[in-house]
Formats: sequence, structure tokens, C-alpha cells
Amino acid sequence: MTDQGSTATPSSAPPVPTGPPPKVTNRGRTTVPIDSSNSDTPEIPEFEFFGVPGPRGYPPMTGYLDIWDVDMIKRPDESNKMSHRTMLFNSDYLIVRRGQEFQVKVTFNRPYKPAEDQFALEFVIGSSPQFSKGTYIPVFPTTDRQSTWGGRIINTSDNMVTMGITPSASCIVGKYHMYVAVLTPHGIRRTRRDTSRDLYILFNPWARDDAVFLDNEEEREECVMTEMGIIYHGAFDDVSERNWNYGQFNYGVLDACLYIMDRAEMPITNRGDPIKVTRKASAMLNSRDDDGVLVGNWSGDYTYGVAPTSWTGSTDILLSYASSKMPVCYAQCWVYAAVFNSFLRCLGIPSRVVTNFYSAHDNDGNLRTDIILDDNGRIDRNRTKDSIWNYHCWNECYMSRPDLPPGFGGWQVVDATPQETSDGMYRCGPASVQAIKHGQICFPFDAAFVFAEVNSDVVFYSRNKDGTMAPVKVNRTHVGRMVLTKTPGDFTRRDITEQYKFAEGSTEERTVLEKAEEYGCKREKSSPPLSDVDLTLPTLEVAVGDDFEMNLEFVNHSDQRRTIDIYISGSVVYYTGVTSAEFLFRDPTVTIGPHKSVKELVTVEAKNYMKHLVEQANLNFIVTGKIKETGQIVSAMKVVTLHNPKLDIKVSGPGKVNEEMMVTVEFTNPFTFSLDGVYIRMEGPGIMPPKSKYYSLITAGSSLTWSEFFTPQRAGRSRMIATLDCPALRQVYGQVSVDIEL
Repeated sequence: MTDQGSTATPSSAPPVPTGPPPKVTNRGRTTVPIDSSNSDTPEIPEFEFFGVPGPRGYPPMTGYLDIWDVDMIKRPDESNKMSHRTMLFNSDYLIVRRGQEFQVKVTFNRPYKPAEDQFALEFVIGSSPQFSKGTYIPVFPTTDRQSTWGGRIINTSDNMVTMGITPSASCIVGKYHMYVAVLTPHGIRRTRRDTSRDLYILFNPWARDDAVFLDNEEEREECVMTEMGIIYHGAFDDVSERNWNYGQFNYGVLDACLYIMDRAEMPITNRGDPIKVTRKASAMLNSRDDDGVLVGNWSGDYTYGVAPTSWTGSTDILLSYASSKMPVCYAQCWVYAAVFNSFLRCLGIPSRVVTNFYSAHDNDGNLRTDIILDDNGRIDRNRTKDSIWNYHCWNECYMSRPDLPPGFGGWQVVDATPQETSDGMYRCGPASVQAIKHGQICFPFDAAFVFAEVNSDVVFYSRNKDGTMAPVKVNRTHVGRMVLTKTPGDFTRRDITEQYKFAEGSTEERTVLEKAEEYGCKREKSSPPLSDVDLTLPTLEVAVGDDFEMNLEFVNHSDQRRTIDIYISGSVVYYTGVTSAEFLFRDPTVTIGPHKSVKELVTVEAKNYMKHLVEQANLNFIVTGKIKETGQIVSAMKVVTLHNPKLDIKVSGPGKVNEEMMVTVEFTNPFTFSLDGVYIRMEGPGIMPPKSKYYSLITAGSSLTWSEFFTPQRAGRSRMIATLDCPALRQVYGQVSVDIEL
């Protein structure tokens, strides 16, 4: 039967939806949203009655055990913080480490009677606490009734009970709320929500059952408790040092670190696993995918933020991110590594910043850095796309790796500098250092990428006129030349290259490279004949603005005369190896007699490179050439890091805790031009918070003096560090040691 009074027009297209899109929720998949916020406060009732009310309502809960006071024993000089090594935290809250007992004192309205009274301490974290997920943990005073955390009565005195609580060595790390609950015949009576009873639980490298346990007190003291760090940079044969205040104990830093995990929407239940915490933080410390902490900038233009070379510590960065909820500008690799180090040490994960000199960025896993030469032996810059970083900083953190075979726990590489994506996000690690050393690059996470950073070959290709290319020289020792970190308990450097790779040319090294090839890494197999002429470039120490000379030495090991067409290129480069500008080019012809040596002098004038300098003042010299008689290639590369002027820092003394002192920074402009837009930053761990000052102009030859008063908060040896930064001059810093007495 049809309706004769209407017609319908068929259409193949569905109707276009109007209005706002539907809100995406967890409804239909989970009963409650995934708990991913440590800052949300759960609503737990003060009274929980059993059953339903009678005719006269609920019976009164008077006459039973009542809670009068709770003492968290949270002062820095009291037993909890001292035994848990958290006394340096500038916080009003109790901070303890998991897997280790802490104490709480509860005062009742009358003496506690074990045979009659029942009470428990309840610890909750996140917005929807559940016992099964480890986010609600009741702790009982009797040994016959225990949960995942241990509890015992240590002492009773009059109406006061001293309770010992031992959090599980694998419990969630973060901020907990604590309640005291008393059981009565009619229901549960508990304390009201009181923020003064909040506490933080951290990883514990002193607890043998904790995944971050580190059985070396000197390493623990350095990699968890030490605030002052040294970050190495510069060139392999001209290493420079930068002091950094990690500031992991400063006021607000711990909350900022927990906010980073909240911002990442990391499930609360994952926050006890150091593997998951470090991997998530590796992504969150950069802003590429998720509005994380730091914005990377290698352009040289830092107009809308702070130049990476200007920072003196992590505190300003972390507090700014937590307060503004916006990424902080700007960072380069050592800033990422330094702030990541603060995050890890703050949470109790042993960590250190390491620097790899001549670090390859291998984005295709072929273990090769390609340098293309034309058929005359001159470098073809248009076709040479790969670069080798003069240095690259990353972090190592210490943990067990139950997800890997035995023997691959210990130090793990994590890197927050956004270079390549890993599982869809810019992050790297944790990757086992042992796995990297032994070529087991199939293990998670990102071991192959780090392996390439320390093991790539530099391959010179000759490009013929028909476009074909053939390898003419392979340098297997240039990349990963040296890996440095700070020596525990000292301000000297420690060479840990042997932890990443076996000795060059050893049987073990060949075995490792063969193992890596089994897992997909492709190396250059060819071995072009070695040239019978050696070329060496000198090691130089040059100040910014100086003219200098460089002697190239050619040594002929053959019995015949050799003639070489040489191409000498000098470029200003970023520390990442990327060329900014070529300022020098020479193409002499060198003739060398049998078993003779010849030196070619190259003069470098400051007026040619100064106008092109970028922040770290690196000059890269590449010399290539072809021997006419044999067609063999000679080549050499040298990075010259120009040394900047220093800041002069003086501190009044001797210093005492809570007594005012003065620090003075002095600087003289040594150049013939003025410095515009100058920022000076200064801070000292435990003695002075970060401070900064702006100078619009420092004319040529003039000096500035900046003095600040400060009051040390704790005794011991520390350092005052300062940086000076402006568009025309980066990487100027100074430091002075300070001894503070009680």
C-alpha cells in the first residue's frame, strides 16, 4: 500500500550532521575514567555506616575510640626524612621512599586497647582509589591482618600510638592522602580531609627490592642526592665544561615533576614502574607531540624566549612549566638532558648526564654517515646531507629490566632531545647500555638508534660524472670517540666509553658489529685501499675574535713522489654539525717527495668568521684531495671551538648558614663592538635561588659589575654559577666554589 499524497526523492548520500561533535568519553568501555591525575582529590566520607538507618536514624558514634591528633613526623631534622634521605627537600610535607619503613604518631581520646579497638591508616592516590589497583591501601597495626604495605605498632604511650608503615617496594610513586579510620560496631569513623597529612612516596635506590636499587653508595650519593652537575661539551680534543644546578630539592620542583606525568595523562597505576615513567617522561620533556616541557630551537634566533646557552639550572624551567601550563622556550640537547636529570633525581631514580663526542644522527639505521666528493676529491655540499654532532648529551638512569634477558639491567639510555620518533612520539629509551655494547639492538627501547650514535662509520664517496658513486675511504673510528660523565663525588670528568663499545679493532668489536648486522643494521662492507699519504690537522686553542694559523701536515709513506690537489674548506657550524656559512676556501696543489713530509700553512682571519658565528662558536675544517698518481683520497676533519671570555665571580666569606653574604659578577667586553640585549643569570644550589639582570648595552671595552645579597640555607660545599648571554655572544659563564659552615 502506498501513500498517494506524498513523494520521496531517493538519495545515495547520508544526511550531513549538524551541531557540535559528540563528546568522546570512556562510557561503554570502562565503568570509570582511567585515573591519570595525581592532583585530583578523592571524596572519602568521614562516616561510613553499616546497614540502613533505624527508626531514629543512624546511632551516634560517641563512646568509641576517637582520633584527636596525627603527627606525620615531617620536619627535615626528624627521623622520617633523615632515614629516607629526603631532608634536603624544601617542602612542608612528609617525603619518604618506598620499600622502607616510616613512622606516624596518632593520638586518641583514650589509651589504645589492642584487644578491643581496631583502626587503620588509609593511603589513597588519584581520583578513584581502588584496592585492586593499588590506589587505596589500608595499613593495619596487627601482623595477622596485612595488606600490600606493612604495618606495625612501634610504641604506645598514654593515648599516643607510634605506627610504622612500610610501603611496597613496587608501589605507585606520587602524592598520597592519608586518613586514620576507626572501626565501631555501627560503621567506620575517619579523619577529615587534611592536606597537612599528605605525603609523597618516591623511588628508593637504597631498597634492595626496588627496581631502581643501586648497590653503590658513592654512585647513589652522586646520582640521586647531588644537585650540582657538570655537563661536558665542545670538541673531542678540546673539552669544555658547563656547571648546572639540577635543583631537584628546590621548592615546587617535586610537584612540577608530578604535574609532568599528569599532563601526559599517564595512568596512575603505571607510575611505580621506572621503565614506563622514564619512557613517558622522555616524550614529555620536549614539546613536539604533547605540549611538553621544553621547545627545541637550533636557529640562533631566541627572540621570544631564553637562549639555551643562558640557562643556569632546571628550577626556573620546571616551575615555569608547572605554573604557566605552557612549554618553555628554548632548549638544545644539554638543556633537555639537564632538566630530564632533575626530573629523574627528584623522583629517586639514579641518573646522570653523559656526553658522546662525535655523535652520529642515523635516521635510516645503516650505520653510515655519507660524505660525497666530486670526481676531483672536493666535498659536494649539495649532496652531503648527513651530519655528525660535535657532541650530544643524553641521560643514563639505573634500573632493573625484567622485560629483558638477565644481564641487561643497570644503566639505561634515555634521551628527551627530539631527533626521531619512537612508537609515534619523539622520545628515546630506556635502552640498555649493556645491550648497546653487545650489539643486542633488537631489545626495546631504541637500542639500535643509540648504537648508531656511537658506532657509525664515516664513508667518503666519489661521485662520477655519470652519477654513480663508489666508496673511496671509510673511517670507522671517528664516531663515538669518547663518552664522558661527571666523576661521583668530584668535579672531574669520567670516561665511560668502554661501557658503550669494545676497543676499536678488537675481536669483541667485530663480533658486536656482526651481531648488530643480524638485527638489520647495514654497514659499509667495502674496504678501499688506504692512502699512502697521511694528513693531520693540528689541535688549536683559539679565543673568539683572534686571527690564527693552522699547519696541515702531509706525510708520504711511499717510495715515489706524490702530487695532490687539495681542497681546504672552513665553515662556521652549529654543534650539530650543520653548516651555517663557509668562510674560507683554498685549493693548493701539494707535492711531496718519497718518505718526506710537507706542511701547508693556512691563515684564518677573524674578520672572515666573526660575522658568521653562531652560539657555540664552532669552526669546522674539512680537507680533502685526490692523489694524481694513484687516484687515492686523502681527507681530514677538525672542529675548532673558539673560547669565549669568562665571567669573574667573587663571593664574600667565610659563609655561615642563615648569615647574609654577597656575590659579585664582573665582565669586561673585550671586543671592538658593543654588546646589545645582555642577560646575566646566577644561582647556587642551597645558597641562592635563580636571579637574572638585563643590560641593554655594554659598549666596546667597558665593564659591568652586578652584586647580589643572599642567605645560605644549608652547610657544605656548593658553587655559585653565572651565565652571560646576548645575540652577539653566547656561552659565556663562570663559577666559584663556596664553603658554608653551620
